[in-house]
Amino acid sequence: MSTTVPTTVATAPATAPSRRTRTRPPGGPDRSRAESRTKITLYVLGGTLATLVFLVPLVWSVLRSFQPNDAIVSTAPTWEQLTSFTGENFRALFSGNADILRSVGNSLVVSIATALLTAFLATLAGYGFGRFGFRGRNTLFGLVVVTMMVPFQAIITPLYLQMNAMGLTDSRLGLVLFYSTVNLPFGVFVMRNAFESIPAEIEDSAHVDGAGTLRTLTSVLRPMLVPGIATSALYAFLASWTEFLGALTFLTDDRKYTLPLSLVNLQSGAYGAVNFGYLVAGAVVAMVPCVILYVALQRFYVAGLASGAVKG
Repeated sequence: MSTTVPTTVATAPATAPSRRTRTRPPGGPDRSRAESRTKITLYVLGGTLATLVFLVPLVWSVLRSFQPNDAIVSTAPTWEQLTSFTGENFRALFSGNADILRSVGNSLVVSIATALLTAFLATLAGYGFGRFGFRGRNTLFGLVVVTMMVPFQAIITPLYLQMNAMGLTDSRLGLVLFYSTVNLPFGVFVMRNAFESIPAEIEDSAHVDGAGTLRTLTSVLRPMLVPGIATSALYAFLASWTEFLGALTFLTDDRKYTLPLSLVNLQSGAYGAVNFGYLVAGAVVAMVPCVILYVALQRFYVAGLASGAVKG
């Protein structure tokens, strides 16, 4: 009698693929490094092109300001004319025409006063909108934001009548108040968002330690508010430094003229024949404070605008 012995087939257990045997993306780390180098190259190229777009006109204006009028107005300047540099334009602008120097002083006084007043009022208003809860707060803040959309040129006539009734026309003080009023909505918008970006627990801790509202604002919150304050002040300074129509409307005494008004007089031939060398030199003088302030406060300005974009 024969017996059949059952046979068993042993199957190997399925094993998970080893990490070493996993498939890698095509190219591997070499491809990642190549993509990274490509991105860096594109960033550098884009940044260089953007820098040239903004820098070339400035450099060209500075070079032209050191050239005589004949080289500037020449339609086909020679190489000798392009490479002839002199400081005569600046010497004549500040020595022969004292009005330009006085106008620079007027513009500095008006712009700095406007920046300080706007930053101060915007900080107080932003603190009220960002920290105090009262009825109609959002409605009032919405009205402030809406005023940013109304150009002051549309209401300059009633503004002039009101300031004339108050005796503030033909006055640097009146011009400072006018510029502060126009730039205040943007400052309030930035400072309100700056206050809301600060945790309320920090202010509560200061109150628990016995600090009052003014002490908390000046000692505890002030370091965190520097970007917003710098943004408000820089925006107000630049807007008032280059503003023309308001100064032309509210000022009649040429001794109180700001720099834009004096440059227009220079262009229209108020000092005789138009000398484009003087005009370009005056434009460079008007450009210098803007560039210096923006470069000095750039990191605060960008941080303040970013805060307003996120929290607004």
